[in-house]
Amino acid sequence: MNYDILDTTTTIVAPATAEGGAVMVVRLSGNNAIDIADKMFRGRKPLSSAKGYTLHYGRIVDTAENTIDDVVVALFRAPHSYTGENSVEISLHGSRHIVNTVLKLAIEHGARMATAGEFTRRAFLNGKMDLSRAEAVADVIASDSQWSHNIASTQMRGDYSTRLNSLRDELLRLCSLLELELDFSEEDVEFADRSELKNILDKVEQQINYLCSSFTLGNAIKNGVNVAIIGEPNVGKSTLLNRLVGDDCAMVSDIAGTTRDTIEATTVIDGICFRFVDTAGLRTTDNILEQMGIERTYRAINKAHIVLHITTADNPDFSNYPTEATPQTYIRVINKIDQTQPAECNDDVLHISAKRDMGIDKLRERMRSVVDTASIDSCNVVVSNMRHYEALTLAHEALSDAQHALDLNLSGDLISEDIRRIIHHLGEITGDITSDDILQSIFSKFCIGK
Repeated sequence: MNYDILDTTTTIVAPATAEGGAVMVVRLSGNNAIDIADKMFRGRKPLSSAKGYTLHYGRIVDTAENTIDDVVVALFRAPHSYTGENSVEISLHGSRHIVNTVLKLAIEHGARMATAGEFTRRAFLNGKMDLSRAEAVADVIASDSQWSHNIASTQMRGDYSTRLNSLRDELLRLCSLLELELDFSEEDVEFADRSELKNILDKVEQQINYLCSSFTLGNAIKNGVNVAIIGEPNVGKSTLLNRLVGDDCAMVSDIAGTTRDTIEATTVIDGICFRFVDTAGLRTTDNILEQMGIERTYRAINKAHIVLHITTADNPDFSNYPTEATPQTYIRVINKIDQTQPAECNDDVLHISAKRDMGIDKLRERMRSVVDTASIDSCNVVVSNMRHYEALTLAHEALSDAQHALDLNLSGDLISEDIRRIIHHLGEITGDITSDDILQSIFSKFCIGK
């Protein structure tokens, strides 16, 4: 059954915790949430007579008054709840049977199952948070490292929204002054001082440039830093991958060309998620399958943030690095030093034995040093969302047009039109400007119950 994405009139229900734990939470939200809960909850007094922000111990019963489970109910009254609506959260034992029975009872009493992200969507629609903060909720849940969590937490606290709203407010003030000039066009007056206007646009440009430039770091941390492990066949690429991730995820043998396809694995180093790609060996071959693997190697190199180029101590030759590859951090590594010591030492080249776990910690340190997390550590805003980056890019284009119009001394209404485009694109990030399709796309990526 399809539901109106803007509907906030019905009462919804869903498990708010994952299966498998000793305790689970079932969440109700909506105008009738408390009444529906009262129909199946038996405590010292009805929930309808209780204050918000209170806990209640009691039983969940079916329509025949048979006890289903002993529970603790948390009661929240509108507008002081996550969704801004009356909300009830029932903590019960983590039995799938118990949870399904409670969900069935709630539906029989008038609730319906929540769709993905519907609780957070209602929080947005009811003005409890803007769209960027709502998206950060999903990012917090999905964060798999310390730094991805830090980025999402900063955004969820509203630091990002505060900065964007400050920019929009300043631009709206300029627009109102420019458009006021239209009412006095015959008097040829200027309410918006052009030098002040230029200074403000320059400051806005600095802010947008900073946010756009932070996306490379933010996106890498959110989705993982891509590391391509390349080199000739049989130099120990798969052994190194297994050593770095602590698992036998890649097949290892002395036969050259064993790896014919890219193999991916992840590990966390000092709070940063790294996504390793073990690639096919770079060499000339007539084997069609191996050729296909080498082609994928080149694609992996172009997508990588870091390239680990592996050779061996008995043949430390790095000359086969593809010159057409896009620029990224390039780390040269000499492997198998347990078998042969390299002829010369170079501070830029790391010496390891993947098999014997020699020099691996230094390699991890070198990779970790590539990711500059100082800006995140100081709680600065970092953009990690592609949708936000695209909106900021469009805002920057509109800003360039406004600056150009100002340089040409065009009329205030033309400059105002460009500034309104900037405001529009910034508003798309916070949800001041949005559409049903955008909301559907965003919240469909949430989990049920959030």
